[in-house]
Amino acid sequence: MTAAFVAGLVAGYGVAIPVGAIAILILGLSARTSFRVGAAGALGVATADGLYAAVAALGGAAVAGRLTPVAGPLRWVAAGVLLALAAHGAWRALRPPAPAGPSPVRGGLDTPTRAFGAILALTLLNPATVVYFTALVLGRGDAAGSGTRAALLFTLGAFLASASWQLVIAGGGTLIGRALTGRRGRRVTALLSTAIIAALAVATLLGG
Repeated sequence: MTAAFVAGLVAGYGVAIPVGAIAILILGLSARTSFRVGAAGALGVATADGLYAAVAALGGAAVAGRLTPVAGPLRWVAAGVLLALAAHGAWRALRPPAPAGPSPVRGGLDTPTRAFGAILALTLLNPATVVYFTALVLGRGDAAGSGTRAALLFTLGAFLASASWQLVIAGGGTLIGRALTGRRGRRVTALLSTAIIAALAVATLLGG
């Protein structure tokens, strides 16, 4: 059973560590809002990774075969969502400062609930995650053990690995946000983040 948990940890870190659009999005969220919002987004990523790990451990190659044909359409959807997030982030960064008075209503991903839900959905649409866990299912064999308990331990390992890494990224974004406390610094951070996200969205489309 320990082997199943370790296999899950390895799989979770394998999919979480490469820096992509989702990591940049979490970094930017933490930098311009708070660690609480970034952490909620990080847990959204980990939840999606855990769900795909469960599919890999419980569903087998039959489920993987069903996922493979939709990887292409998901790539387009994910790229579209990323471009929309980049455009929204740029708009928020460039709009004039709000007049003094009551705090404006927050929008976008600036609350923990919105950040969790949106990033969970976006990660589920990430074709790289689909392809990774599909390949894991096809090549896993008995490496992670068999049976429901082993599958649950594998899934738990993948979730904890992903969550720990994404929370590190959220913490790094918080440190950046504290270093750039002025409005200009946060604007630069937001614009840089959205530019990278837009570039990664284009790369996602070209990679198809």
